[in-house]
Amino acid sequence: MMKISVTHASVKVRYRLMVGGSVLKGTVFCNVEGVDSHLSVESDAPPDRLAHLIRNAKNGCFAEGLIARSVPLSSTIEVNGKPLSIEGITKD
Repeated sequence: MMKISVTHASVKVRYRLMVGGSVLKGTVFCNVEGVDSHLSVESDAPPDRLAHLIRNAKNGCFAEGLIARSVPLSSTIEVNGKPLSIEGITKD
C-alpha cells in the first residue's frame, strides 16, 4: 500500500467511434478511433508520489489494458441450448 491521501478523484472518458453500414444489408460496422481520458485528483501529496500512484493505477487497469493492447477475442454462441456457428464470428 502506498499510503497516499487523495481527497477526491474523478475521471472522464470519451470514446471516439465510427458506426456505419446497413442493418438490412448486414454490413454494420463499428470502429473505435480512439479513447480519451481526463483524470482530476485533489491531494496534498507531492506530485512525484501522485505520479507514481497514477502510473501504478493505470498500468494495473484491465480496461486500459484491453484498449491499449490488442487481445484475442473468442466467441461461442448458443441458441435454445444448441451451439450456433457463424462464419467470421465464432471460433470454428
